[in-house]
Amino acid sequence: MPQQFYGHGKLLISGEYAVLDGAVAWAMPTKFGQHLRVFETNSGTIVWKSLDEKSLPWFTAVFEQGSLIEISSSDTNTSHTLQKLLTEAQRLNPDFLNASKGYTIETELTFPRDWGLGSSSTLISTIAQWARIDPFQLLWNAFSGSGYDIACATHHTPISYQLKNGVPIVTELAKPPTFLNSVHFVHLNRKRNSRDAIVAYREREIDKVALIKKISTLTIEMIACSSMEHFERLIRTHEALLSEALGIPTIQQELFSDYQGYVKSLGAWGGDFVLVTGLDKSPDYFQKKGYPIVVPFQKMIL
Repeated sequence: MPQQFYGHGKLLISGEYAVLDGAVAWAMPTKFGQHLRVFETNSGTIVWKSLDEKSLPWFTAVFEQGSLIEISSSDTNTSHTLQKLLTEAQRLNPDFLNASKGYTIETELTFPRDWGLGSSSTLISTIAQWARIDPFQLLWNAFSGSGYDIACATHHTPISYQLKNGVPIVTELAKPPTFLNSVHFVHLNRKRNSRDAIVAYREREIDKVALIKKISTLTIEMIACSSMEHFERLIRTHEALLSEALGIPTIQQELFSDYQGYVKSLGAWGGDFVLVTGLDKSPDYFQKKGYPIVVPFQKMIL
């Protein structure tokens, strides 16, 4: 029997960008995620196969056991990223992958790769589980990011997330309020590179202290609010604040200015999913606009 590990996907409901600098964020693990299965062999190699949500391979590679030197791969960039993660995992736990035997590794997503629900964060989480190391340390040593997505991978309820002096503070929250059951998530048919978005945010000359305070206050109010009307006011304010900070229009201004409900970006602005309210008033709006992937809250959030 293989060793088996799993990581939940994520959606960042509030606090995008500002969470990098210590703002309180509200994040939710999704019903979608990624499996990692480890089969021990005597091959002396690590055979890696990544499967999509249809169980079809989208990446394969073979590495030497121990040295992690690439023998073959279907994609060099992906192979180098994987090498970096496994090498860093070895550094954090010298006993990891140090045996002379081999492995066949299989990962399998339960969501389309372009959905942006955390194909990288779920991989980092599952590798960390396998290697018995701190997933946040693996993330920050190998890449960058706030780590909220890493936290979501192993939680089963919504969380508040904050970085305090570089230390992640994760608090499990109650199940989402029932009024959010009328919310939907719409995919924008495009994926935004989170690392590029972070770089663009870092280059902005803004009052980060003021932004963090305002976003944190809004997040805390969102978590506590008990009506859709109040929630809509808060997301409208949140969008306006970040629009000014980033120097770009909100996604509603850019794409959905005639929509009767409210639209909020999630995570890196300009790609992946957005949260929308008021779809009951115009159920065919996004389909007619060319955005066919509309997922109800209850089918998305764990």
